[in-house]
Amino acid sequence: MATIPGNPRGSYLLVARTTATQDIHIGRLGSLPMEPGFYVYSGSAFGPGGVDARVRRHLRGDKRLHWHIDYLLAVSDEIDAWYVTGARRECEHARGLAEAGGKVHLAGFGASDCACTSHLLYFDEPETIDRFIAANHLRRFEQQSTKRDETTTV
Repeated sequence: MATIPGNPRGSYLLVARTTATQDIHIGRLGSLPMEPGFYVYSGSAFGPGGVDARVRRHLRGDKRLHWHIDYLLAVSDEIDAWYVTGARRECEHARGLAEAGGKVHLAGFGASDCACTSHLLYFDEPETIDRFIAANHLRRFEQQSTKRDETTTV
């Protein structure tokens, strides 16, 4: 059953909370120095299945590591997803999050097909992220708070 009726195309944010300090290898991109806090990834889904299929894939624990974000999500403690349907807004969201104070920890992350510095921004606390989500009218994805120490049924 689809979480987002009609499988629309659109853009989404994944908010990954981490509690550990560690370096993770991100495919050919290199090493991401992680610190405890919140990592926000801005993506889009305009292929078959739209936002629903893409976000469900990201939230699954049993997947092949393909996109840059897959490597980060595999070591995250908790993941929440937000979306907006319609126009492609992933670059706009990435720029807005950077302007709101998000820090780039690895240039090029999720941005191999555009001119953005990164589509992954780091925040110490969630308040700025919450304000950004509200100001941009993103909707909460139904399947929430995926914790990596629990099995998620999709």
